[in-house]
Amino acid sequence: MKRRHFLAGSLAACASGALAQTTVPPVPTPGARRPRAKPAPSPAALLARAKLGDAQMGVAVADLAGGASVLNHDAETPLPPASTLKVVTALFARDRLGADHRFATRVLRAGDTLVLAGGGDPELDTDGLTALAADSAKAAGGWTPARFVVWGGALPRVPAISAGQAAQLAYNPALSGMILNFNRVHLGWRCEAGCTLALEARADGRSPRAYSVGAGVRPGGGPWGHILAGGREHWDIPRGDLGKSGTRWLPVRRPEAYAGDVFQTLCRAAGLALPAPEVVESLPDGDELARRDSKPLDALLRGMLEYSTNLTAEVIGLSASGAGDLRQSAQAMADWLRQTRAGNAVLADHSGLSAESRIAPAVLVRLLARCESVAALRPLLKRDPLRDVLGAASRGDGGRGASLVEAKTGTLNFVSNLAGYARGADGAERAFAVMVADLPRRAASEGAELPAGVLTWTERAKRLQRDVVEVACRPASPPGPALAEI
Repeated sequence: MKRRHFLAGSLAACASGALAQTTVPPVPTPGARRPRAKPAPSPAALLARAKLGDAQMGVAVADLAGGASVLNHDAETPLPPASTLKVVTALFARDRLGADHRFATRVLRAGDTLVLAGGGDPELDTDGLTALAADSAKAAGGWTPARFVVWGGALPRVPAISAGQAAQLAYNPALSGMILNFNRVHLGWRCEAGCTLALEARADGRSPRAYSVGAGVRPGGGPWGHILAGGREHWDIPRGDLGKSGTRWLPVRRPEAYAGDVFQTLCRAAGLALPAPEVVESLPDGDELARRDSKPLDALLRGMLEYSTNLTAEVIGLSASGAGDLRQSAQAMADWLRQTRAGNAVLADHSGLSAESRIAPAVLVRLLARCESVAALRPLLKRDPLRDVLGAASRGDGGRGASLVEAKTGTLNFVSNLAGYARGADGAERAFAVMVADLPRRAASEGAELPAGVLTWTERAKRLQRDVVEVACRPASPPGPALAEI
């Protein structure tokens, strides 16, 4: 089936629903003369003007009212999706779990044992765990457990979202069903004659020390080191990366031990003494003492799409698939994508962090243009997402192009994408995907933190995306003559 025909057929039922938001173009003032519109530059010309070296670009834009292809340039060429893959994950999870699905973190009493059971809540933080500790202490009623165990088996244990990344990158933590602070620990330092380090489970209200994570500083530079030994994590930090003082988040590799360590501290403060935490593979049977439910899925998805949280994407994707590991889960999502008739993709995760994933702009647009996708996804997307990088320059074309953009960005080293929805100044609605990648430079900088030239390259790529969307949102044909000329 041809793409244009598929889009037209799939969108026919949308005209009276979520897409009936278009506005009628204003009637020209009698006697007014409109200046002749300049021809819109082609995507190839915009790419050349962007000065991105050997980068390639794929563009797909479809009219939501009738499904016609508005603009395309290498639209069927698969490219790394980066975080635009999160729109696929959002729709996949919504379809499999439902918009109101919640993830529960529970505390159980199993004989003489207290159990902290993670249920995959991706946004559980220290403040939420503090409330759970207080509820548990109250429900325990003076009971002193002989054992304290932590279970994270609600989801598969994944050592890191993507292999090959620099060890210290906080957006690439370990995963399991037990999650705390996005599985990150907060490092603070002050260096004078020597360096004083603090590792905390930081949140808005409480920031207890993280006893399960240690760190030391070595002279000179080089990579950050990380080892797991004796049930604890230890960071080996190069002095050359620290300066006099500062802070940063580090990824956690033993999430059950981290959460158990922090929960023990919080329970002690609430009057419930717990022994040292143990990590268990099987969930003991027991009675529920306390629980904390996550936000509903739609609220989690909104946060994931706004802040591009890799951990949330992976947790939600794994929960939606029920697969035994991340690769199987990504394949299940690719199978689902094909069943929607959007097309094929090679997927290695749910966040877009992996270097192995590939998807074509046309596939993204066919998925975005489905009636159910527009209704579910559009309210969750960020408005004017390029403003974070481009500032006021995120809007261009003097008002002739897009008047509203709701989309998801995607950024890796020398990969920059934008996919979502746009409304033209004439009220026409579009679904679009603009994907830009310099694959050789991407491969050469895999896992590096801010390689040389990447910030300038990324800003130019985002300006290119802005310009492509503006061109795609111009009226489909030149305006007609003013009334006085007819």
